[in-house]
Amino acid sequence: MAERPGKDSDAILGVIPRLVFEPESLEEAEDAVARCARDRLTLGFIGGGTELGMGAAPSDLDAVLRTSRLDRVLEHAPADQIVTVEAGATLAALQAVLAPHHQWLGLDPPWPERATLGGILSTNAFGPRRARYGSARDLILGVSIVRADGTPAKAGGKVVKNVAGFDVARLLVGALGTLGLVATATFRLHPVPEAAATVLFPALDSAGVSSLAEACRAAQLEPTSLAAIADSDRFDLGVRFEGFAPGVAKQAERLLDLGRRERAAGERLGEPEARAFWGRHEAVREMGPLRAKVSAPPSGFPSVARTALTRLLGELSPAGAVFYPSLGLGYVAGRPSAVAAVAAATAEAREALAPLGGSLVVCEAPHDLRAAVDVWGAPPPAFALMERLKGRLDPDRRLNRGRFVGGI
Repeated sequence: MAERPGKDSDAILGVIPRLVFEPESLEEAEDAVARCARDRLTLGFIGGGTELGMGAAPSDLDAVLRTSRLDRVLEHAPADQIVTVEAGATLAALQAVLAPHHQWLGLDPPWPERATLGGILSTNAFGPRRARYGSARDLILGVSIVRADGTPAKAGGKVVKNVAGFDVARLLVGALGTLGLVATATFRLHPVPEAAATVLFPALDSAGVSSLAEACRAAQLEPTSLAAIADSDRFDLGVRFEGFAPGVAKQAERLLDLGRRERAAGERLGEPEARAFWGRHEAVREMGPLRAKVSAPPSGFPSVARTALTRLLGELSPAGAVFYPSLGLGYVAGRPSAVAAVAAATAEAREALAPLGGSLVVCEAPHDLRAAVDVWGAPPPAFALMERLKGRLDPDRRLNRGRFVGGI
């Protein structure tokens, strides 16, 4: 197994580890974690680094394990629509393996060429197609992990109907590597869509976005994506349908009819225009150096737009925002004008979101802004349970120490 001293490129939010392990097999990964346990070393994990800015800086970091060499597709059963893959494989590489079988994994977070499956699971990264396919929690069937003491463990199954241990696998999603190293994951797959259509409703106000999204749900339409991109004080709402060509065409027409009833003028975009719209969406999702995730019930979007989004956008230049109205999730991104002003806007946004049951998490931020705000905000009501779970799986609190909610 490759082992070397840490350097600047191995840092997690500015904290450089003393040692770096780069295992080439699952057995080597187990050995590396076990060695850290024996030597009482704090340990962090790095995949593609696309969401490495999420969370707080580690309070202590002796070693880092990089998963980039754990990149094999271990099993693909096209007839069962499942795949098992090592955590270091990138999403783009996996999709390329699945494509000849006309299948794909229904996850579309930013930077698929760099984002690893382990990283996607650990951060619960997602894209607009979550509206149809769900998040990583909905697509994962099972995992194998390396526990804090180096012991391998498994949870879940290999077939869609097998739910044994499924909740354990789902607990690891979004845990930021604080419960163990995700070694392999088994996912359910979907057929590659035959056709796609994007319907655009430009220049809607926030109430119009919510109304149209609710009408779409009530009509039992099944878009794969709904994304409202901020344009000044208005939103361009893009709704994408994917599947068999006749069904796609019919749903697009039904949505246009709904729009007319809601007094929202829409149009079905041609392929170049559709690519341009979703390209705008990706540009917002990848914008920096500040990115914040906003969550609230879908019905609360008008209030979110008037308060949290407007306040934060006013302190960023350039700035962008995208909201997924059927999910109640969105992102604000851009370059901060002044640390104190952005910190105040963040606090005000959180105060406005709290009565809605919403939250704001800073996913990426410059160092000086991190010093002024808590990136996670107030711990959730389930924090005591999260702490007990951490204590059971990592009793010495050596894995990604201090990175997660409440300093877990």
